[in-house]
Amino acid sequence: MSEPTIPSLLYGEIEEELRATLRELLRDRCGWHDVLARIDTDEAYDEGLWKAVAAELGLAGLLVPEELGGAGAGPREVAVALEELGRAVAPVPFLASAVLATSALLACPAGAARDTALRALAEGTRTATLAVTATTWPEAGFPLSVTGAWEGEELSLTGAVTGVLAVDRAELLVLPVIVAGEPHLALVAGDAANLSRGAVTSLDATRPVGQVTLDQVRGRVVAGPEHAERALRLAVCHGAALLASEQLGVAEQALAEAVGYLKVRHQFGRPIGSFQALRHRAADLWSDLASARAAARYAAACLAEDSPDAAVATALAKAYCSEVAVRTAEECVQMHGGIGFTWEHPAHLYLKRAMASALLLGTADRHRAALGALVDLPPAI
Repeated sequence: MSEPTIPSLLYGEIEEELRATLRELLRDRCGWHDVLARIDTDEAYDEGLWKAVAAELGLAGLLVPEELGGAGAGPREVAVALEELGRAVAPVPFLASAVLATSALLACPAGAARDTALRALAEGTRTATLAVTATTWPEAGFPLSVTGAWEGEELSLTGAVTGVLAVDRAELLVLPVIVAGEPHLALVAGDAANLSRGAVTSLDATRPVGQVTLDQVRGRVVAGPEHAERALRLAVCHGAALLASEQLGVAEQALAEAVGYLKVRHQFGRPIGSFQALRHRAADLWSDLASARAAARYAAACLAEDSPDAAVATALAKAYCSEVAVRTAEECVQMHGGIGFTWEHPAHLYLKRAMASALLLGTADRHRAALGALVDLPPAI
């Protein structure tokens, strides 16, 4: 019996080129001063930046096959993009549209409605979201909050979903719905009649969530009972695995900000970074980040190679990277002292993104419990 192949965790040449291009764009158009200025406005997302990322760089179609107008790339490239977007705390709906909604549609059977939607997403002319509560984890049951009834070839949908990522911005909704007691996935236009959307207070102002309410809204089925549950679970699993890479980017930038400050802030005639207690704390964080990078890369690589270890890798990466990102962002605030607690300093951007992301697509506790079951560990007493 042959040993399973371990995916490479190294970055390829194309991935490094993608990183360099996106980092340059974000450096020019998404500095932390820009992000801070935006969260004081009513426009949560930077539409110009999203257009540049989605359409001009073509990153919205990374997961979409070339025959449907996409880049024909894969989860490894998406993970690199998320690292950079996390590093910049970029206010764009990439996770909701290019990862969650796109993954759900790709897992649905081919059809006119699905293919048209994927082409529009790949071109960057439409933005979508997966209309589930943002805290949904891969093994959660199929949502029951929206029901549908057949009206000809379409559905009439009624219900509500709270805490949906980017629902205020999405022009298409991929919506789990129960029809005659069976799970389905429906595609709904964001401007459909009798569909209303409302904002929900979010810890991370750069990534808003909202509520969507449907009262006999028309929608088209893209997955029936035989495919809907699997498509939804795959989308959430892919989202959780790739979100770990964004958490890695947030943590890396938080540590870079902290170390930069330790080098320039002086006390008693010395940089405070020369004090042993702070050096040890920074070194511990660097070590944690090295492990987080390995976990996140392994999860992305398992998705790319459709590895049977993908579920284990996802649970491990999301649980570990969630805690590392929050701890690093907290240390970034603490190491800056008083200035780190001010609104004018970017430290709170990293902390809020890290804390909010730790709740998305399954908490660390949920994923640790899933990991224990996957590797046959007995439950804790």
